[in-house]
Amino acid sequence: MPSTFILGGARSGKSRRALQLAESLNTQRAFVATAEPLDDEMKARILRHKSERNLGWDTIEAPLKLVEALSRDDVPDKVCVVDCLTLWLSNLMHHDRDVDLETERLCAHLNEHTGSIILVSNEVGLGLVPETPLGRAFRDAQGRLNQRVADVCDTVEFVAAGLPIKLKG
Repeated sequence: MPSTFILGGARSGKSRRALQLAESLNTQRAFVATAEPLDDEMKARILRHKSERNLGWDTIEAPLKLVEALSRDDVPDKVCVVDCLTLWLSNLMHHDRDVDLETERLCAHLNEHTGSIILVSNEVGLGLVPETPLGRAFRDAQGRLNQRVADVCDTVEFVAAGLPIKLKG
């Protein structure tokens, strides 16, 4: 089944685009959330995002075990929206997980996934060079993750100002 990768900056409309694509399919839908509600602002953000989805969405929390969550919910007539790979990467780094190994596991799963899948990620490499070593390590890891996922996905879009630009597919 098709895989779509949607990139963009913060507040660019990439999540809205992912939901629109998923809702255009006549199929079951799952929203795979990678955010962890660690503070009040993030808790409110998560509740707002949940309210933006209409009925008919299953929500799966997967802040670290993304491949396992996708594997459990992989059926041919279902679309999974993963929002977002940037938070997933941040979680992996925070918990000192092997980012390269987890990236390889994700890409291998994307090659085998039987349902449709739409992944959302931030493009963080268009701005200034981060001041801290951790910031630079994150930016570099995000760039590598995005390149690997874009390579295995059927379609890749970049969203700017709410407008999708097709890069691949």
